[in-house]
Amino acid sequence: MGIIVNLDVMMAKRKIGLSELAAKVGITNANLSILKNNKAKAIRFSTLEAICRELDCQPGDLLEYVDEGKK
Repeated sequence: MGIIVNLDVMMAKRKIGLSELAAKVGITNANLSILKNNKAKAIRFSTLEAICRELDCQPGDLLEYVDEGKK
């Protein structure tokens, strides 16, 4: 996949667990886990906004583009 989600890195930097972040953002632990483990196919902007608000970060801190053709 060309987009890498670095949610686990940002969560570690902010010292927040999956359950705590899920509760603050208003999504299930399962859905946040799917996002954290790069299994998500999409993310709502409202969810991305809530995650950025809770982690005090920018979307670019969470999402990274990797050109698979250059691997």
